[in-house]
Amino acid sequence: MSDLSHLDSAGRVRMVDVSSKEESERVAVAEGFLHAAPATLRKITSGELPKGDFRPTVQLAGIAAAKRTAELVPLCHPLPLHHVEVEVEVEESRVRVVATTVVTARTGVEMEALTAVSVALLTAWDLLKAVDKNLRIDGVRLLEKRGGRSGDWKAAP
Repeated sequence: MSDLSHLDSAGRVRMVDVSSKEESERVAVAEGFLHAAPATLRKITSGELPKGDFRPTVQLAGIAAAKRTAELVPLCHPLPLHHVEVEVEVEESRVRVVATTVVTARTGVEMEALTAVSVALLTAWDLLKAVDKNLRIDGVRLLEKRGGRSGDWKAAP
């Protein structure tokens, strides 16, 4: 079991010791989708939602979530984020959320990007649930990461 980074030699859960790693700039990009009826999506673009302004609310929720990732995910290291960007795109049958996180640290920033996307999508759900009962979240995934010992990585298309 000692080959698993979050388990010690006795199989107990532990936070990974990153103190011997070099600090480097790390970037992560994640995405996810919320599917909704076309009429619901038109309410977003026309500003007719009963709970207020959709895009900035979803963006702020994602940014706030990225900053609190270590509080939400027990084995994550708290990271001093340098930048979080959350993009919200209303497409024909869905909302796409993309989060980019940047830090100079000893460990990656992927969990922060994934948390930003997840909470942004949950916030979108909360804003839309009054007008659409058939919402669906899917496709939350890491698109790319840069930096660190393992180098750069991009998801397969």
